[in-house]
Amino acid sequence: MAMTASKRTRIFSGVQPTGHLTLGNYLGAVRRWAVEDQHRAEALFCVVDLHALTVEHDPARVRRLSRQAATLLLASGLDPELCTVFVQSHVTEHLRLSYLMECTASDGEMRRMIQYKEKAAAQQARGGSVRLSLLTYPALMAADILAYGTHEVPVGEDQAQHVELTRDLAERFNQRYGATFVVPRTTLPAVAARVMDLQEPTSKMGKSHARTAGVISLLDEPEVVRKKVLRAVTDAERDVVYEPEQRPGVANLLNVLAACAGGDPERLAGEYDSYGALKKDVAEAVVETLRPVRERHAELAADPSYVDGVLRRGAERARALARPRVDAAFAAVGLLPAG
Repeated sequence: MAMTASKRTRIFSGVQPTGHLTLGNYLGAVRRWAVEDQHRAEALFCVVDLHALTVEHDPARVRRLSRQAATLLLASGLDPELCTVFVQSHVTEHLRLSYLMECTASDGEMRRMIQYKEKAAAQQARGGSVRLSLLTYPALMAADILAYGTHEVPVGEDQAQHVELTRDLAERFNQRYGATFVVPRTTLPAVAARVMDLQEPTSKMGKSHARTAGVISLLDEPEVVRKKVLRAVTDAERDVVYEPEQRPGVANLLNVLAACAGGDPERLAGEYDSYGALKKDVAEAVVETLRPVRERHAELAADPSYVDGVLRRGAERARALARPRVDAAFAAVGLLPAG
């Protein structure tokens, strides 16, 4: 198995257990992790449960969704013989390094993050307070990435800004304290990098949306998937053309079809003369794409001890990779080694 130390490209990415994993998560990231990334690189994939604590949450739900997310990663094709699958909170090096990243970043950098602005505004609109951890979230994300000497971070477009900040922090730390971290780069999928909400096609299909009519979850039953796609918002015009800026609803459906069934969205548009026909084909393509994931998830959910074992071994592997680099960072900033 390809788990020995090597000079192969190392990649890291993760999913938050803030809601049920969606079609957007799968097409935008997880499928490529399984089909490409785990085969071409030394890959680590993480359920980043600590990030779920940055907003109000139900502890039991976070635990349940963390297990579900890990199980879905395996059901999507991640092979623990080829890659490392683990839970963030099981590896304390993430928290250790996160504080050093907070000491490296500036307040201004944190407040410029688009996701912070959006989530803080949403929290305040609901009358709630904004947790400090929401502001410092990118420092923890930087620690997640840098602890492993990551070369590539395959993420969706919404996380690209955070990876750019991670690059800045790595370079700054290296300049101040000596070469310690690899400076990572972002990799984005060519199609469906950002699947949009079927009811609000100018908004990302997110796990934590309160309204779920436009969100397809990986575990949705086929009839539920079909109903959501057939009710998707399109546009006032009736012809099918691929114009993402002017007609985002149709463009989103074409992107999803291209990602599920193959092809170019603009070319696919020319094959349809009605929204109804397009929606029908999109619905069936999504159902068939998710069918093996749902079936494998059911098998794995029936054997929780297997999933537990994968996560335990994954955490052990991740800890062994991260600890030397985090210890080196502690020494570089002037902290005394533990006796």
